Amino acid sequence: MKLISLKSAMLGFSAAAMLAGGVTTAHAQEKFVTIGTGGQTGVYYVVGQSICRLVNRGSGDHGIKCTAPSTGGSIANLNAIAAGEQDMGVVQSDWQYHAYNGTKPDTFPQANKDLRAVFSVHPEPFTVVARKDSGIKSFEDLKGKRVNVGNPGSGARGTMEVLMERLGWQMSDFSLAAELQSAEQASALCDNKIDAIVFTVGHPSGTIKEATTSCESVLVEVTGPEVEKLISENAYYAQATIPGGTYDGTAEDVVTFGVGATFVSSTKADEETIYQVVKAVFDNFDRFKKLHPAFANLKEQDMITNNLSAPLHPGAERYYKERGWM
Repeated sequence: MKLISLKSAMLGFSAAAMLAGGVTTAHAQEKFVTIGTGGQTGVYYVVGQSICRLVNRGSGDHGIKCTAPSTGGSIANLNAIAAGEQDMGVVQSDWQYHAYNGTKPDTFPQANKDLRAVFSVHPEPFTVVARKDSGIKSFEDLKGKRVNVGNPGSGARGTMEVLMERLGWQMSDFSLAAELQSAEQASALCDNKIDAIVFTVGHPSGTIKEATTSCESVLVEVTGPEVEKLISENAYYAQATIPGGTYDGTAEDVVTFGVGATFVSSTKADEETIYQVVKAVFDNFDRFKKLHPAFANLKEQDMITNNLSAPLHPGAERYYKERGWM
């Protein structure tokens, strides 16, 4: 029978204890962060998932573990960040502005001066998709129709309300003002439960592709004097064009207006965490751009200057200075 000496056993016990101690230390150093996104069929969800994928690839080096659950969208993310329930989030540029400056007190009762910009992402045109048999050929034609105005808490719903206020419209002007999540609206359109959907989103969008391939539907231009005034009076809005042929049923370019998707955090997130998140994205920028067609034309310099109305987070600023971009 083979015997193990007391000395050997003690050495083995010590090695095991050291290994266990090492594992305990490693776990103690792990940091879990959450990125708020949007509906699972929207581009915000892809943004958050893509950032987390790159962060988690390097978790062995920096110890950060990232998750990006589906959420209600921009306004929900901004409120969750302010409450300390989320570390970061993807939000529309207009709602980033309003949250930081307190310019929409009905949505944000207090300005959140702890909000911090990290970088911008893709452009997001305000998009109207209508059933071809609905007779809707312009934004004004939505009156009296069944329209999905978006779920409360989403930036798309907020932007729709801003435009409606400019036009003097009420929800009662629609025969139905649906509040469907982005994942539900394409099927509702093609099941003839609604006539049109309104969605502020990067293109190509999975939701809109579903709507335009599952039933005959078209994209509708959003133009006119009130839209032009919105653009001229607010730096976070710009004219936008959705290229013809992006979706079935719409061969010509569609002119509208839009915002930018932005990635934000707050002073509650520590500098090192945000630095590592930014580093994960920009050190792997070519990989990031391939994760969704809406990212294909992104440029680093534009992402750190465009559509950012809150101050830069120190962690992001540190990385950009290291790269010589500031």
